[in-house]
Amino acid sequence: MPSAPELEERLAQRTLQPCGPFDMASRGWVAPAAGSARLVYTVGLQHLIALGVDQKLLPASVIRQVTTERAAVLAIEQGFPVGRRQMRDLRLRVTEELRSRALTKRRMTRAWIDPQNGWLVVDAAGAARAEEFVEALRDTLGSFAVQRLEAECSPQASMALWLRQGDAPLRFTIEQDLELQAPDRTKAVIRYTRYPLESREILAHLSAGLCATRLGLTWNDRVSFILTEKLQLKRIEFLEMKKDAADGGEADAAEQFDIDFAVMAGELAALLSDLTQALGEARPQAEAA
Repeated sequence: MPSAPELEERLAQRTLQPCGPFDMASRGWVAPAAGSARLVYTVGLQHLIALGVDQKLLPASVIRQVTTERAAVLAIEQGFPVGRRQMRDLRLRVTEELRSRALTKRRMTRAWIDPQNGWLVVDAAGAARAEEFVEALRDTLGSFAVQRLEAECSPQASMALWLRQGDAPLRFTIEQDLELQAPDRTKAVIRYTRYPLESREILAHLSAGLCATRLGLTWNDRVSFILTEKLQLKRIEFLEMKKDAADGGEADAAEQFDIDFAVMAGELAALLSDLTQALGEARPQAEAA
């Protein structure tokens, strides 16, 4: 991994540019912190970077509607119905015209880089967004070897074991959110929210072969999250930061961002270390650069 100044220089070569008249999307690097122009936000040895994506909003239903309206007018003008080839050409012309006038929506995906422990954690709702981020970083740096974490014991098996035991290892505690899924073709799902998971009903479902696909956990009474069967962490909430926000403070926005990022990086690093230990010895498998 390049140093922070080197990374800043490389990202600066591929910043987010506005969509061209005939482009549907554009992506590039943006400042991860509001009020700062830095593309690499660094606190201590921890880095935060962000990928911005501008995407034009052009629903297919709008294209169909305008194309149909234009086709009706054209049919009257030429005195016979619009054929398939004409309709295809008309649809292309309408798409090009509307594309140049379409509104643009921006989204941003942030990622935390921990060079000391070798973590790259992408804050994304799904795997596709995370892969998009890694692909963009790989393109920017020329090469970027990523290792996906795979535990010796699968998250599904570990979650089922913890539920049967009524307790999670190390500094983890089981909360009251759970999703179970049938392993057969039906893929039937049972979800529990704010429900005591030590009940016999849960054990009966596990004995019947249902698999735990999501489980609410709290780490060290400081971070709550949902662990999924794909070894993803969802709905992460930093409980101490939430308390501090409720108590109020005198730090300005920039100082508060520094504090929050430092706390997040420190606690996530410790949480991930405990989680890999709880799931068994990690066996990373390298992705192609």
